[in-house]
Amino acid sequence: MGELHHQNCEPHVAVLAFPFGTHAVPLLSLTERLAAAAPHITFSFFSTAKSNASIFGKVTSHTHNIIRAYDVDDGVPEGYVFTGKRQEDIELFLSVTPENFKNGINKVVFETKKNISCLMTDAFLCHAADMADEMNVPWIPLWTAGACALSTHLYTDLIRDVVGADSNRCHEIPLAFVPGIPSAIRANDVPLEVHGANQESVLSRLLHKMAQTITRATIITINSFDKLDSSVIDDLKTKFDHCLTLGPFTLTSTSVSGNDPYGCLSWLDSKKPRSVVYLSFGTVTMPPPAELVALAEALQKSGVSFLWSLKDGLKANLPKGFLNSISESRGMVVPWAPQSQILEHTAVGVFLTHCGWNSVLESITGGVPMICRPFFGDQKLNGRFVSAVWGIGLVTKDGIFSKDGLIDELNLILHNEEGKRMREKVMTLNELAKQAVGPEGSSTENFNTLLEMVLKS
Repeated sequence: MGELHHQNCEPHVAVLAFPFGTHAVPLLSLTERLAAAAPHITFSFFSTAKSNASIFGKVTSHTHNIIRAYDVDDGVPEGYVFTGKRQEDIELFLSVTPENFKNGINKVVFETKKNISCLMTDAFLCHAADMADEMNVPWIPLWTAGACALSTHLYTDLIRDVVGADSNRCHEIPLAFVPGIPSAIRANDVPLEVHGANQESVLSRLLHKMAQTITRATIITINSFDKLDSSVIDDLKTKFDHCLTLGPFTLTSTSVSGNDPYGCLSWLDSKKPRSVVYLSFGTVTMPPPAELVALAEALQKSGVSFLWSLKDGLKANLPKGFLNSISESRGMVVPWAPQSQILEHTAVGVFLTHCGWNSVLESITGGVPMICRPFFGDQKLNGRFVSAVWGIGLVTKDGIFSKDGLIDELNLILHNEEGKRMREKVMTLNELAKQAVGPEGSSTENFNTLLEMVLKS
């Protein structure tokens, strides 16, 4: 395990982001919270130019003048033409990692004359374990997904040994043999990087190495709260010197996002409570064209009010005449929406989501049941928790959107007794989340522990 490092000068924390998907946003959120609590600490935030431009431009925070953003090499050669190979951008980035971060840190230390006292990183950046040892500083990785997803990666070898090579058996094998994981979770629910066709991918190899390295961390931090995954978290606490749940970050963020360029919130103000369907599938994934057609047809036939965050370039995949046939009073299709604020609005009755972890937490803190259509990574695992463990939503029939299936699913959640029970259960989790970040809550206590350790570094 890493050792806490002491020095006389003021702390200087180097924060290393994994610049893909939504990984960098929660890490910046945690950095902002620490900076707000201890403004005398220097925070240097390292990511690629593209990632930094995106995340520092989306929100405003009084800590942005304390946190200094620095660009590192993304590994893409000048004039490079992408071939379309899966995970090509990640592979290029990893080809220059950790040298790109080391070069960035050395430059900043030289310019500021402040040595690094602590290394905070995305958990995916397992090279940081050796970097921290070389610098003799603590390593504090952030796991941005759910606790169960982290557990499946830590137990990758066990899962592969038990499940074997026969992927057809996955549906039949409960994951109860993994300590802390509920019996409702099946081997087929885990990320394909753990067991499946993606085992030899760049990301799978990275995650496997991460699982073999992560227990060297001084502290592991997680964007979750203890009572959401208590049995999983209890097991994780046996593997780390300090395993700290700090979330949900959506309730602890110091950033202010008042951006609502398309008037989504004022439109929701005119709707009845729990009557609107909100649709969003994150920044990376999107249903294939046939499913977008099914979604549109189901919305049209069901007659429900809806708010759909859909990039302009994808509107061409909608049925001809769909947008013209939907009155502004009944539906809105916008290229971007302030998701967390929308989910907190009383008019929203159900969330159609890809089931990424940030979206799941935002739905819980908004008190909104989900209809999940997972695509990759931990999304299927999250969907299984939503439907079979927490009972706060359901997964689409056969894992895809169909017109008739979605009409039935919307009716169940918006109008049936089962949907009412889901709302009650999600509100229970909502209250537990608020308690966790309250003055005496577990996430608040854990944050204070983290802050104390960073101050001592």
